[in-house]
Amino acid sequence: MKVNPINVTNDMKIIDLINQFDSSGVLGAGRVSRACNILADMIQDRDMNVFMSLGGPLIPGGMRNIVTKMINEGHVDLIVSSGANITHDLVEAFGGSHYRHEGRDDEDLNADGIGRIADINVGADDFTIFETEIIKIFEKIASEKKNISIQELLFEIGLLIDDENSFLAAAARNNVPIFAPGLIDSMMGLQLWIFNQDHDFVVDAVADMHYLSDIVFESEKVGAVLLGGGLTKHYTLASNVIKGGLDSAIQITMDRPEAGSLGGAPLEEAKSWAKAKCGSNLASVVGDVTVIFPLIYAGALDKINGD
Repeated sequence: MKVNPINVTNDMKIIDLINQFDSSGVLGAGRVSRACNILADMIQDRDMNVFMSLGGPLIPGGMRNIVTKMINEGHVDLIVSSGANITHDLVEAFGGSHYRHEGRDDEDLNADGIGRIADINVGADDFTIFETEIIKIFEKIASEKKNISIQELLFEIGLLIDDENSFLAAAARNNVPIFAPGLIDSMMGLQLWIFNQDHDFVVDAVADMHYLSDIVFESEKVGAVLLGGGLTKHYTLASNVIKGGLDSAIQITMDRPEAGSLGGAPLEEAKSWAKAKCGSNLASVVGDVTVIFPLIYAGALDKINGD
């Protein structure tokens, strides 16, 4: 097929631009259009459970409301998140905020109690509030349960959050399980360790695998939306090995493939490990999740709504 030039008009909608990408069909435009089509198909397939992984600073980077919308709209059925994204969701749920970095020197930021994530700042005062509130929640949960899985812990926390924009709260309300295999590698994990110094409270990571494997086995088909790489991507892929791999998936990552990292590996590589099925529908997009995924999701919604 011929590569067609991309046309931009004054009154075009997002779906019109995606269709122009599709007409071109090559390079990043082609990959974005294929990912948009796959996402729309996954959302509309009632026999498919959609897993989503959240790696990198997506919540402090402005993606919080999109994740929450996907949960509330029934567009995602299971989430695998880094501990950091959960922590930052709770920072905002407890009244904190994330701020734009204005180019100040990092040593000056340190002196003022401000931490930096690329061009995002978060203050120590916001983390102090987080630490105070999360310990109160741990105490309430521990008073009722002495042994709990990570997924159950996050569900119980979500039930106690009063914030309509929190993806943790939305997941609990909609019975969308959240798994966080690297939870201890976060500020929340640090607070959990501190809490455990003088409380009899066991968080069992292995217990999650029983529940997760049941979900995989009971799913007729599984699709995945892999945002960022690393542990969350692998946990999502590896959980489906027990049933021959994913049926459909898109990934968006800035990681490079040359060094052999999983984060930079194209999804086709997953077929060799039976983490994605042979014949599965896959699209890998190289780019910033905070730019590309809102575009892909908005285009998919247009397709679903017939615009």
